[in-house]
Amino acid sequence: MLRALACAPWLLPAARGAWAKAGDPGQPGLVTAFGRLPPPASIRRVFAAGAPASVLTAVLAPQALLGWPWRLSAEALGALPAPLRDLPLLGRLAGRGSTVSVETLLTLKPDLILDVGTIDATYASTAQRVAEQTGIPYALVDGRLLDSPRQLREVGGLLGVPARAETLATYAERTLALAARQRSAAAAGRRPGVYYARGPEGLETGLDGSINMETVEVAGGRNVAAEAGRGGVVRVSLEQVLGWAPEVILTQDAGFAERVMSDPLWRAVPAVRAGRVLCAPAVPFGWLDVPPSVNRLIGVRWLLAHLHGVGRAELERAGAEFYRLFYGTDFPGWAESGKRAGRTK
Repeated sequence: MLRALACAPWLLPAARGAWAKAGDPGQPGLVTAFGRLPPPASIRRVFAAGAPASVLTAVLAPQALLGWPWRLSAEALGALPAPLRDLPLLGRLAGRGSTVSVETLLTLKPDLILDVGTIDATYASTAQRVAEQTGIPYALVDGRLLDSPRQLREVGGLLGVPARAETLATYAERTLALAARQRSAAAAGRRPGVYYARGPEGLETGLDGSINMETVEVAGGRNVAAEAGRGGVVRVSLEQVLGWAPEVILTQDAGFAERVMSDPLWRAVPAVRAGRVLCAPAVPFGWLDVPPSVNRLIGVRWLLAHLHGVGRAELERAGAEFYRLFYGTDFPGWAESGKRAGRTK
């Protein structure tokens, strides 16, 4: 029945929602609702349809999140506060290989199903069908990185936590404003060419328009794989990477970051020859993507420091502020976060 959810919605072209934010009359909102939304005070149980929605719910209203849609590593769980650390694995409605049935949803009795990402008519149709079959309200949220402040405010209002949402949205606005100033200061032709190496072999990446590349683009990097056209995450060849000649390689895979520096086939890539292979932290969630949610805001700060030298001296403090505000935990520091992420500085 949920076969239509076979492709992750955050890998598809965006379609703007039509639910207007309270206090902002006439402006289209980021949330499209199917079914009658309950009053915010009565939303106490939220089923996150996919990984981005679970992160957004966790940072705004951790007490409302019913469980995780994907399996978190021991390191990730260890970096989260106890209520989130102890949540069960429930499975997902969004993404390849949906693992939650209508019967399971009815048993869980959520007050709301929440999904976050880039959405189109197909996913709107699926959300409507699930809402009609279960009677559970279903909200789709446009999840673009540049809209993070509005996502936080609108979903925070929906979940009845507007004050917390405002605090997080203010951090998001400061981060995105810092990135905007850097993009304005550097002409497009002077932006460093970046290849984001995903996976253990480093041969998966995002094309132009991919939500997985937003962190790079927002931070003023130039996605070299955009030369291959528009799309989502794709498999590429080493020959393509050589042709793109990136100045910087990014990864969240510590094993790849170590192997690539001694791999003779990769030595011909300018970034490898120059030693500019940067491995981003990924605890509890990726700083570049995985998932593509508000966890990427600290990744923007990290990239601004490493690509442009902006705020490098304050990076430790920025990390501590982000972890305290968004996760309610202490920043583990580079040595601890580097257990999965390899060198980050």
